[in-house]
Amino acid sequence: MTGAGLLESQEPLAERYDLALVDLDGVAYRGHEPIDGAAEGLDRARGAGMRVVFVTNNASREPEQVAEQLVGLGIPTAPHEVMTAAQAAAELLATRVPAGARVLVVGGAGLLTAVRAKGYEVVTSADDDPAAVVQGFAPELGWAQLAEAAYAVQRGAWHVASNLDLSLPTARGFAPGNGSLVGAVRAATGVQPASAGKPSPTMYRLAVERAGARAPLVVGDRLDTDLAGARSGDIPGLHVLTGVSSARDDVLALPGERPHFVGADLRALLEPHPAPVRRDGWWVCRGAAARVADGALDLRPDAAGGVGARLDLVRAACAAAWDAADGGAPLDPAVVPEL
Repeated sequence: MTGAGLLESQEPLAERYDLALVDLDGVAYRGHEPIDGAAEGLDRARGAGMRVVFVTNNASREPEQVAEQLVGLGIPTAPHEVMTAAQAAAELLATRVPAGARVLVVGGAGLLTAVRAKGYEVVTSADDDPAAVVQGFAPELGWAQLAEAAYAVQRGAWHVASNLDLSLPTARGFAPGNGSLVGAVRAATGVQPASAGKPSPTMYRLAVERAGARAPLVVGDRLDTDLAGARSGDIPGLHVLTGVSSARDDVLALPGERPHFVGADLRALLEPHPAPVRRDGWWVCRGAAARVADGALDLRPDAAGGVGARLDLVRAACAAAWDAADGGAPLDPAVVPEL
């Protein structure tokens, strides 16, 4: 690892790591639309011996439904290769609430199935005196369900959220995510919920245990969930630039959200990843270089151009910016351009 936190891999990531923990929205697809390179990258990574488990903060759907969608996008997937935040939320419930207890479920079919599978009695009203409220995203949720959750939490029920993502990428743009809906209940009750989804590493650990992997790699598009979960779980993380967080976000990332690798899309699994090195005051990555001088980010692109050269500039910029921030001189976001 370099001082700035990026890792080097002289071999393709699919050959170095035996399991890819792959996010869905913004990585494998966007809404109902495929993402360029996703099917090809995963197919060839599997051909190189890498196994895949899709790990998603979406708790609204069953693993079978997720697998069916992926198959329809040209990504062969079995239900056991899907780990949802609903499953993680049910596991979190079991740490404090005994089987057989009543649980108010505010969410979709996937959350209902996961909670029932852990042996809980599902109820729909705060008047049923639930021991806990578990909340996950579902597009059909409305005020009535959120109100029941708030009433139950006010009466002492433990509030568990499948995840706290504020936004959800769709084909039309970013829509309110589960974190936004959980925020309504939190605002009404003043109670901070526990969260099972990313950035908690719970789902990653469950998926690694299920697969029996020795060298897992997280692959995601969001720094505040996917890559923060990788850091907190001490698992290397690949940030692909097909979803929420941008290359500029990488440069400005907080230490607990920094990726270990950066790639354009899932075909990055098939490539070696160079790491920047410090040379004469610059952070150099092959033909690209960057430095922080007098509070400004200086960039020296590779004249060769192309996607690889642009990624090398991102890597160099990350190394320079992270080194400056770790030394007590973080960059003003206003001086960091889009990359």
